[in-house]
Amino acid sequence: MTMANTVARAARRGGVRVAEILLLPVVLIALWWGYSVVSASYYTATPGEIATTFGEVWFSERFMVDVVPSVGLLLAGFALAAVLGTTLGVVLGLSPNTRATVEPVLEFFRAIPPPVLVPLLMLLIGVNTPMKVAVIVSGCVWPVLLNTIEGVRGVDPVLADTCRCYGVRGRRWLTTLVLRSASPQIMAGLRQALAIAIILMVISEMFATTSGLGFSIVQFQRSFAIPEMWSGIVLLGLLGVTLSIMFAWVERRVLRWYHGVRAAARDE
Repeated sequence: MTMANTVARAARRGGVRVAEILLLPVVLIALWWGYSVVSASYYTATPGEIATTFGEVWFSERFMVDVVPSVGLLLAGFALAAVLGTTLGVVLGLSPNTRATVEPVLEFFRAIPPPVLVPLLMLLIGVNTPMKVAVIVSGCVWPVLLNTIEGVRGVDPVLADTCRCYGVRGRRWLTTLVLRSASPQIMAGLRQALAIAIILMVISEMFATTSGLGFSIVQFQRSFAIPEMWSGIVLLGLLGVTLSIMFAWVERRVLRWYHGVRAAARDE
């Protein structure tokens, strides 16, 4: 009986949690539906029209032509920015002199909005996939780089001294102490970079290209295909939610030790 009661309470808590998660989206869709029905604007499509159009547009060959290449472009730019930002962040975080030397240059380039670089990259690289990847990297690398630097700088000196006393050196010291200690901030930077990558993916596909989600949405807007345009925007939102859920799943496993330490500290 006790086990049955425990399972029942867990099920009720799970049901309440699901209801809480779905409540706001349902309310927003209902408000949107009501506004679109009473609105006389041609540019406001109802959720029903968008849902019907969504299936017709994206559950077709357009999925392979536009969606899959865009997702591949996003993941390629994000992965490259993650590797580049983490590597440079570790180097600069471990070397105060190098960091002081390059900091003015980093601040200069960080202040340049990535969309401004699109025309320049089109001239230097051309209108192709490497140009789009470069646009994504130019914006995603900064949160990863800066968070990695701060994470490496914040390594506990006591742990560093302990590793030194036990003769932990080289790659083992880097992976066991530095990267492990900085991993919470690195993951925070990666989460920020993922959101930026979605934005820059769309922007990179709006210039002189013939495929991709950004291109399709702009084409729908220019041809006054309003339900199709809204369906593309909804697809971008669903893509962002899906990537966020996947990233949270990976983050929980990478930082399992960190969450365990925090839980133990709370229990004390």
